[in-house]
Amino acid sequence: MAISKISIDEFLRLRRQHLVFDVRSPGEYNHAHIPGALSLPLFTDEERKVVGTAYKQQSREDAIKIGLDYFGTKMRRMVEEVEAHLKEKNDRTVLVHCWRGGMRSAGVAWLLDLYGFKVYTLAGGYKAYRKWAREQFEQPYPFHIIGGYTGSGKTQVLQELKNQGHAVIDLEALAKHRGSAFGAMEGEPQPAQEMFENLLAEELSGVNEVCPPLAGVSAAADGGGTLTKDGHYTFEAGRAIWLEDESQRIGAVNIPQTLWHTMRKSPVFFLEVPFEERLKHIVEEYGVQGKEKLAGAVQRIQKRLGGLETKMTLQFLEEGNITEAFRILLKYYDKQYTKALDKRDDTQLAIHKIKCEAVNEADNVQNILTCSKQEMK
Repeated sequence: MAISKISIDEFLRLRRQHLVFDVRSPGEYNHAHIPGALSLPLFTDEERKVVGTAYKQQSREDAIKIGLDYFGTKMRRMVEEVEAHLKEKNDRTVLVHCWRGGMRSAGVAWLLDLYGFKVYTLAGGYKAYRKWAREQFEQPYPFHIIGGYTGSGKTQVLQELKNQGHAVIDLEALAKHRGSAFGAMEGEPQPAQEMFENLLAEELSGVNEVCPPLAGVSAAADGGGTLTKDGHYTFEAGRAIWLEDESQRIGAVNIPQTLWHTMRKSPVFFLEVPFEERLKHIVEEYGVQGKEKLAGAVQRIQKRLGGLETKMTLQFLEEGNITEAFRILLKYYDKQYTKALDKRDDTQLAIHKIKCEAVNEADNVQNILTCSKQEMK
């Protein structure tokens, strides 16, 4: 069988049916990789360093000889590993890539082709994928933003929209962080910035397939919307991609700048939930955490919260009075969110306020969809 080198578009199409093997080192893979790709490292991190040093300081030929010494002892294991994965799928076709589509992927592709697999390699390697990922952030997507003060149940509303079949991107789920000082308490590590971008690009590409451009729409608005004179996008009802209103920074990762600008130009559907209802919800959501974790989160924002408020909050936590502790914190986050809203361009035009009696995702989704249909006509 011949080895076929394919473009990123063809690669992304074929991976829907066939397994992808990333032959970069474990360190490269663990930092960031194509979502769904399996790690099949040709070299360990240390071996990669040795080969790279030889390439720079000696010659290409010396580097290849050193690489062959490492590769030779791994050939059987690599073939058997791929064979085991493909046996589960009853498939004999594989996609292989390295960093730039160079010698590492060529070497592994040769081996797998020799054994009898049908092999495709990615032209430009992982670097080509990263170019594709960054391009996903440039599109004028038809975003509808779910806003509301802390404790409004925005995440639950987003999930309910998804359950009802609407296009949704959960930025906090991708970032593995809830977006506040309390967001990282569950203990799951956040992805690296590069991996977050890869995951986000995949989500954007996926929902873009669900919500393809409308026939006849100009190229300047090929996300499905029309660009108005004031710089905002308007979209046909029912074609929105829903996101939660977020700061550009979510824990340790950042929403890419161009995508962030698109979000800031998009209409916001602001859930106006009474303070006491939000307080009750936030206590139920975060009150189950231990005192030490809650106190640690409070201390991370003490400079912005203020000395007196910090002291009172920590005292309430120590006494087990979670409700009063969160009452102080909720007022603080309300102020922060108001400041963020005021920084939006054409605030009154872009924000649609929706009266909500309580934190009830079923009712509030219905309210949002009704408002969306009325405002986006």
